[in-house]
Parts: sequence; C-alpha cells; structure tokens
Amino acid sequence: MARGRPATARVDDRGTLASQIVGIVLVHNDDVFVEQAIRNVAAFCDRIHAFDHVSTDRTPEILRSLEREYDHLDVERTHQAADSHRAVERYAGTPTWVFGVDGDELYDPARLRSFRSELLGGAFENVFKVAGNVLNCVDVDAARSTATGYLSPPSRSITKLYNFGAIDAWAGDGSERLHGGAIAFRPGYDEGAVDNIGERLSWDETPLRCLHMCFVRRSSTDAGATNRPILMESGMHDRTLLGALKRRLRGRREPAESAWKREKYMRGELVTLDASPFLGGAR
Repeated sequence: MARGRPATARVDDRGTLASQIVGIVLVHNDDVFVEQAIRNVAAFCDRIHAFDHVSTDRTPEILRSLEREYDHLDVERTHQAADSHRAVERYAGTPTWVFGVDGDELYDPARLRSFRSELLGGAFENVFKVAGNVLNCVDVDAARSTATGYLSPPSRSITKLYNFGAIDAWAGDGSERLHGGAIAFRPGYDEGAVDNIGERLSWDETPLRCLHMCFVRRSSTDAGATNRPILMESGMHDRTLLGALKRRLRGRREPAESAWKREKYMRGELVTLDASPFLGGAR
C-alpha cells in the first residue's frame, strides 16, 4: 500500500516548526477526476484536508478509499462549504504554504516534486501568493493522452497557493476556502504580493501547471460535457432560504452554464497538448 507523508507537523533539527505544504480540497460530485487530482498532489503536500460537500455520486466512496491509503489525508463530509476555510485558518502565522485543489484540477506531479524543494527552500517567501500555468480543458482524450483547451495566460489562472507565513489571520467570508474574507497581513505583504509564474515561464518551462477540467464531464451523474456554474453562482454555499431554493431548482434541471467561466477561461487560441504527465498518477 502506498503511504503518504507523515500527518504530524514537520520539525527541524532544532525542534522548531519547519516549513510545510498543506492541501485543502473542496469537492462536490467530482468522481471522474477527484482520485487523480488527489494522487497528483499527495507527494507535494505534508497534509491534505479534503471536504466532500454533500456529493451524490461516487466521490465520498473514492475519498474514503484514498483516506485509508494516505496517512496524511483526512476526509470530512460537510453541508457547509465554509468549513473548508475554517480548517486552514489555524495555519496563519506559521511557515505553511496552503494549496487549494479542486476535484477538477490535475497538477503535474513530477513538476511538483521539484517545485516542492524550491518552495520550502524559501524561493518565494517574499510573496503572498504563487500563481501557475493552466490549461482550461474543453476536451480530454485519455486514449491519446491529449488535452485541448485554453491556456493561462491569456486566460485567468486558477491556481491557489498561499503563503500563510505572510499573514496573522484570514477570516473567511462564509463561502469556501481561500475566497474573500478579511486578511491581516504581516509587514511587507499585501494582496498584491503575487508571483505569477505563468507571466514569465511557458507551459513547457513552468514548475506549477494544471489541467483544469472546467468544461468537461466531471461526474458520473452528469449527462455529458458540462460547464457547471461556479460555487458562488450555484447557491451551494448559501445557507439562506434563497440558497436552498437555488439548490432545489438545480436538482430539477441540468446545471446552468456559467457565462463568467466562459469569459475568464476561454481566452486566446484553442490548443492541444500532451496530457500524459497529468493522467498517469503519482502513487
């Protein structure tokens, strides 16, 4: 059985807390890609907190199986997406990089292995956020190991890698992890302290790259390729009566397409790239 990294905090030779990478995963009906998504980042992270947001497909079963395999992965089923942010608030003010991963995001595990040493070695300690390169996929051909989509840049990067050593606190806004809320920055940092690797390195050069399956089938319960609404549009995080009504209406019809996603993730030329580094897994 493949085992992950130790679940305990990393301590250096002097007995002090060492730098670490903590993954935070929030998923809802992602049984097509969620196993691959977690396997691809398992060796990169010292600990992974995964939240299943009331999935109705095989996502819960897959997560529990992975939890038995990886001793640094913990899984929780929740009706409140905001629980995923509360799980990482404890890391504020510690030498921790928090890595947000969705069930439709497949990172390149080989690139992450080399990037881990660079990140924990302090190469990015002067920034609050590191953004990487993304291919927003409209088609994936597993037989040919190719993926077709729109690159970031010029599309928007969706990578979420935050330096929690740069902040004293991050109070969430009640929606989900690493979105909005109030951040108390330490001196020398602010929300503009971002290193967007994609602006200086190509897809072939970057150490942080991701296949974003935002326009392809993500669940066995989906009828076909679908452009799901983002969480904020769907009402999944909203605990008010209006949010409940949105969820009930979604259950009676196919998911509505997200115009926001099309505008942000379909910029530039449509390209086809080698997907084999992302589909092989990292066990």
